[in-house]
Amino acid sequence: MKLNKLTTWIFIALVLGIVVGYLCNTLAPDAGAAKEIAGYFTALTDIFLRLVKMIIAPLVFATLVAGIASLGDSKAVGRITLKAMGWFVTASFVSLALGLFWANVLQPGHSMQLALPDAGAATHLKTASLNFKDFIVNVFPKSIFEAMSGNAVLQIVVFSLFFGFALSSLKDATGKAMICTIDELVHVMIKITDYVMLFAPIGVFAAVAAAITVQGLGVLSTYAALIGSFYLGLASLWLVLVGVGYVVLKKRVFTLLGLVKEPTLIAFSTASSEAAYPKTMEQLEKFGVKDEVTGFVLPMGYAFNLDGSMIYQAFAIMFIAQVYGIEMSFFTQLTMLLVLMVSSKGMAGVSRASLVVVAATLPMFGLPEAGLLLIMGIDVFLDMGRTATNVIGNSLATAAIAKWEGKLGPTVVDADDAETEHAAGDVIALPEALVAKVPVAEGARG
Repeated sequence: MKLNKLTTWIFIALVLGIVVGYLCNTLAPDAGAAKEIAGYFTALTDIFLRLVKMIIAPLVFATLVAGIASLGDSKAVGRITLKAMGWFVTASFVSLALGLFWANVLQPGHSMQLALPDAGAATHLKTASLNFKDFIVNVFPKSIFEAMSGNAVLQIVVFSLFFGFALSSLKDATGKAMICTIDELVHVMIKITDYVMLFAPIGVFAAVAAAITVQGLGVLSTYAALIGSFYLGLASLWLVLVGVGYVVLKKRVFTLLGLVKEPTLIAFSTASSEAAYPKTMEQLEKFGVKDEVTGFVLPMGYAFNLDGSMIYQAFAIMFIAQVYGIEMSFFTQLTMLLVLMVSSKGMAGVSRASLVVVAATLPMFGLPEAGLLLIMGIDVFLDMGRTATNVIGNSLATAAIAKWEGKLGPTVVDADDAETEHAAGDVIALPEALVAKVPVAEGARG
């Protein structure tokens, strides 16, 4: 398992930011001087934020269009798609709702109370007057170029939906060529995103140094509250997901959890869903899910069913609002939930995708974009938990849909594991000598 170099540099930047910020806070003669010093650090954060905003529009467009154009049109695919999307939308709503619930109950950012920038304060006044009619009207773009230039994510999503469905309806050579082009554009944008994220350690260092220069080391206690609160929210989400899985799969849900333990640990330790993807497919195959279901639903889940990422996005945005003392009404939070339901789709495979979504959503609700850098220093701890949750959520979704479609065979486990698995039912234990020859039980392949 290779070391995540970006994570290492972010850790280093976090520590350096704490040390440098503490020295600046200690050596600054007064609060005014500390703010002036922090201003130089802020310049670096502004550069990084501009780079992040630069990639949002083309990234959302490319990933959504490519995902829509890749869908098939047979009845079976359509039926599975409807069931999968029903699960994904419901799970996303529950995840976001839990994130908002725990953020409101625990108030992890309330103790920090940073000063609100002037530009952010002006935007906040506009947010306060937001109403449902204006929200609905503003979802639809009058110009895609205007939407992209202003990073109006929802408007970009609407245009991408039209473009993707139109492109998938073209069956000639031109349509196929355009789909290939969009697919390549996705790869290009992911690579650009990787390049931009190389500047993340600089942004983290500057953000942490600026905050501690002004606030002192006492600001770190808020991060401990944020991490603890977030993992409490994740625990509640796991209970909900496993509970629903039990309703569909009965006792076999515990067999599934045992099988996906390894890919979940891989995802947690690397903070990468992609690193766990091959092992997740293998374990679902052992569980008895037929190949055609795993091969179709699991990739869709990686694009549309990021439960851990959804709860994180709601939590992060509410944390930033609390840090700056911005009150968000129930209607504003409900609107934000609907925005995140749509804007976060199609971002699979993108480095730090949740941060990109949060960065795109903050200005829509009058929240200071600089707040994003406050959580980047500890984002690796949050990323580990949300990535592991994504693996669990997608595994449960794939197995449940296979069960509904009648494409779930008996579980196959190695002989060494049979003793611990047989109590869950529907288990076939094979001798070790036969496991290599018969990797999946009869009926588990398409």
